[in-house]
Amino acid sequence: MSSSFAELGVPTQLTDVLEREGKTKAFPIQEDTLPDTLAGRDVLGRGKTGSGKTLAFALPIVARLGRSGGKSRPGHPRALVLAPTRELATQIDAVIAPLAKAYGLTTTTIFGGVSQQRQERALRAGVDIVVACPGRLEDLMKQRHVTLDAIEMTVLDEADHMADLGFLPGVTRIMTATPARGQRLMFSATLDNGVDKLVRRFLDKPVTHSVDSEDSHVDAMTHHVFHVGGADAKRELVHALASGTGRRILFMRTKHQAKKLAKQLTAAGIPSVDLHGNLSQGQRDRNLALFQGLTHRVLVATDVAARGVHVDNVELVVHVDPPAEHKAYLHRSGRTARAGSAGDVVTVVLPEQRRETDQLMRRASIQVRPQAVSATSAQVATLVGEFAPYVKPSPVAEQPQRQGQGQGRGRRRGAGSGSGSRPGQSSGRPAQGRSSEGRPAQAHSGGQRAGHGGGHSGAAAFSASGSSRRRSR
Repeated sequence: MSSSFAELGVPTQLTDVLEREGKTKAFPIQEDTLPDTLAGRDVLGRGKTGSGKTLAFALPIVARLGRSGGKSRPGHPRALVLAPTRELATQIDAVIAPLAKAYGLTTTTIFGGVSQQRQERALRAGVDIVVACPGRLEDLMKQRHVTLDAIEMTVLDEADHMADLGFLPGVTRIMTATPARGQRLMFSATLDNGVDKLVRRFLDKPVTHSVDSEDSHVDAMTHHVFHVGGADAKRELVHALASGTGRRILFMRTKHQAKKLAKQLTAAGIPSVDLHGNLSQGQRDRNLALFQGLTHRVLVATDVAARGVHVDNVELVVHVDPPAEHKAYLHRSGRTARAGSAGDVVTVVLPEQRRETDQLMRRASIQVRPQAVSATSAQVATLVGEFAPYVKPSPVAEQPQRQGQGQGRGRRRGAGSGSGSRPGQSSGRPAQGRSSEGRPAQAHSGGQRAGHGGGHSGAAAFSASGSSRRRSR
């Protein structure tokens, strides 16, 4: 039986915040690491995404700064968290900020793709905890907007992903700029690609806690491999899988295809948003907010969302395009069945992809028997559950999105490329029942799957052909 946070030594000010958020019992990685991190020891935590590690390091950061008291000087933060992606930095900050508020501490995020001026203002005001991506943080260090000589605690999150992205040289320079006497925590699923060198160089007699291996998978996650006969059958199946009432993430290999599919689903009455590298940071934030809200239940993404994006109650992940390697499969799949919840993962496989997908599953240590299905199969109906009502596309949803890199500037593309369902194209929706790098960087003060009841009568309730829906102009 898991321990309470109070039993693990978390201060009352923080357990009160956790209780208000409905968090009373620690997850395994929290239960294992908190006694050591709260005692000031360096810790290496090995646990894959979704294991609860953000809270595992957020609590000791705030507890340490709250205990020591004091106020940060302008440009001299007291704690630093390094993250590989903007989305992960934003979500880490969202976990830390309410805890920090209990002690009157402030937090901010630092990453590229947004205005640097807002980050400079936050630093000049004096901020206690900085959650940053390496590139923009180094830029601000070189411009002398921030100095790391007052850092009491440094956390490196998803170190293996940092290595995959080529960030380790910058991470090394940043960590070298922090005081050697400070406490350091590192969390990583693996220790390859140079991560082990960081551990040896920067962690002092670290206590190692391994909750699960990078190749392990969650018991509450059910894997399915669906074989389809061709492109048309695949399209109909994907539309069917997107039609349920719960949240689901559909993964594509390319940015163009992710954008195209999101538009097609929206035009078919399934409000969807896309997430990929061609979007500015503001567009990413907007689309993630829509997906986290009540109006858009489908996110179509590239591997930019495979790590660092946490949204509660994602009941289904669909690999519309199987990934190239098993690590990507595990990280994509990890968007569901998080924090003790259950979830399903579907991989859609064309005939020419079967051999490489079999190899992918073996490398990922996933044992699953492929099934030949269509959009009307009973297995699909079970996964979809209750169909969500048809939602007529709004004129705003049909406007082309502005694409851009870096600061979000870019040319506006017309709607002619991949602009939704063509006349006569199957929507894959039920034939009946159609009635219907994060937030701006400013200082902050601070079970069961849905829709799986008995309301769906099986494959007969779904018409793959449906009626063609012309896109609203």
